[in-house]
Amino acid sequence: MSKDKVTEEYGSLVFTDQDMQERLPKPTYKELRRVIDEGKELNLDIANEVAHAMKDWALEHGATHFTHWFQPLTGITSEKHDSFINPNGDGTVLMAFSGKELVQGEPDASSFPSGGLRATFEARGYTVWDPMSPAFIKDEVLCIPTAFISYTGEALDKKTPLLRSEVALEKQAKRVLGLFGKKPSRVYTTIGPEQEYFIITEDDYKARPDLVLTGRTLFGAEPAKGQELEEHYFGTIRPSVNAFMKEVDDELWKLAVPLKTKHNEVAPCQHEFAPIYEKGSLAIDDNLLTMEKLKLLATHHGFACLEHEKPFEYVNGSGKHNNWSVSADNENLLEPGDDPQDNLQFLVFLAFLVAAVDDHADLLRASVASAGNDHRLGANEAPPAIISVFLGDALTPIVDALIKKEQPESHDRARMDLGVPALPNVLRDNTDRNRTSPFAFTGNKFEFRMCGSQQNLSDPNVVLNTAVAEQCERFVSYIDEHSDEDFTTAAMRFVRHTFRDHERILFDGNGYSEDWEKEAERRGLPNLKSTPDAIPSIVKPESIAFFEKYGVLSEAETRARYVAKAEQYAKLLNIEANTMVNMARTMYLPAISAYAGDLATSVATRAEIGVDAAADKATVKALSEGSAAILAATDELEAANAKARGLDDVAAEDDAYRDEVLPLMDKLRAAVDAMETVTSKDYWPVPSYNDMLFYV
Repeated sequence: MSKDKVTEEYGSLVFTDQDMQERLPKPTYKELRRVIDEGKELNLDIANEVAHAMKDWALEHGATHFTHWFQPLTGITSEKHDSFINPNGDGTVLMAFSGKELVQGEPDASSFPSGGLRATFEARGYTVWDPMSPAFIKDEVLCIPTAFISYTGEALDKKTPLLRSEVALEKQAKRVLGLFGKKPSRVYTTIGPEQEYFIITEDDYKARPDLVLTGRTLFGAEPAKGQELEEHYFGTIRPSVNAFMKEVDDELWKLAVPLKTKHNEVAPCQHEFAPIYEKGSLAIDDNLLTMEKLKLLATHHGFACLEHEKPFEYVNGSGKHNNWSVSADNENLLEPGDDPQDNLQFLVFLAFLVAAVDDHADLLRASVASAGNDHRLGANEAPPAIISVFLGDALTPIVDALIKKEQPESHDRARMDLGVPALPNVLRDNTDRNRTSPFAFTGNKFEFRMCGSQQNLSDPNVVLNTAVAEQCERFVSYIDEHSDEDFTTAAMRFVRHTFRDHERILFDGNGYSEDWEKEAERRGLPNLKSTPDAIPSIVKPESIAFFEKYGVLSEAETRARYVAKAEQYAKLLNIEANTMVNMARTMYLPAISAYAGDLATSVATRAEIGVDAAADKATVKALSEGSAAILAATDELEAANAKARGLDDVAAEDDAYRDEVLPLMDKLRAAVDAMETVTSKDYWPVPSYNDMLFYV
């Protein structure tokens, strides 16, 4: 699309504020804006007028159906399509859409994860319109963003707790800002999710049952080439991939998803999209749309898009950095300004973030825990499982000075002379990112880098929002307790004490080093290396009380999320184990046997004419021994998987998969991969890493 066309088509498939102004009576529009901007309750009369206008707009844009678009505990999106048609009884139809249909739907809730919140036979659930996220058209369907709750009102989705956490943060942050003499109309988070993914040919994808069924390659020998040449990152985008990226841009811009940046990532066939920052829940909605469009549009170009955290061994996996900040109206509260040491408001909110991360490091780790992300966290490609905070060259001296009760000094950005007169001098960013840090300050925001590429970002943001709300309340209480003191004096003491009490979480070194792991243990920081290690923190009594206090999750809802995460971990590994067993028995063993048989026949034939085929004899022996090892490992894995699957306790099941099944999966993979390097390529049943990673 040309620039003019981009401008013309951007947001064309979104029911925008401009559309609402043009199509709604002024009183209705004003009331709807109060609902959106102030969280006021929407009455049914207003809803009917909005629904009528929304329906007319959708019909004009070719829509024939509507759906309540929601986010169940699976982490992806769901939708059920209903047409606008309403038979008149005379063979004609009226296209109708009521306020009741807009505001509330009743999808079958029995087939979605509930974590035990409802019995299977209690099928009814409700979807409830979220007017803060605009409706949009996708595939000729009017999509209405909604929350998803049970018949008895418990949240069955990712969005509802996110919205509750935003309410909690706004309420408490306004109290803080009131102490600074400010009365903002809205306080909201801003988020910019960076989406990483792999692109391979669709033919290769279809030929790999492990990719189709699990999203990652369960087998595969190390390729002859990896990413050691460091040539792919920011490299020239191949025309075929660029055409795909262009279509993604075009389609998402129509949906007002503000994609800004696209580039090759570090690993071969790996790429990234990054948007401009948006308000929290909308940014997450748009990220889910981005993930969906990436997968669907890839097929238009003969590609398959892989969003798993670790689709290939030996090269970097994919993450999704959660860039987070908080704003009051249009003021970024994490903007340090030219002199952050003199910016009391900034220092207060910076202290909130440091304390929030330290107090709830275990919950933040649990929020990104998954079977897929376990392959990344702790490796030399992703932040370690130990959570720490990196503040950068400008802020670290200020914080250190405050802890030591010294006068903080400004640290201006250093100017770098490039030594070429034609090139302008540039300023080095004092907040240059530590790529090994899980939680890094990056200029006017924090970047939470542990998030997995295929996860819904609601989970970590629920924890982060609620944790910051808690610190806001703590500050207000502290100031109230010291009401007889000058506000600035009391606030600075709060800041200094907070940094002092949470100094253990601050770390600016190499997060991958063994020394840091030992140092973190000395500091008392949690090191939760796997999902079964991490997720029990969700249901600790203090965690339950934490979410309940701020109205984010009830005890039942909190326990349900633990159960859903635990069940999903076991289910995913069960699928992976079953897939490995099936591929070993029906693909790899027959292929190795066929090659060994043909080679043995060749050896025998040559022996008849007096030719000693020593090399081929050795290969036949290696193949035979390898087949025996594969068969034994397959039987072991199958038995261990059946045992783990048969456990009734979900925690015990997860532990069994981590401690018993995963090591046997690694054992089977090693046995198969060893044979890949011995077996003729003509016999090998699936595309190799060499085939898949370097031809797109």
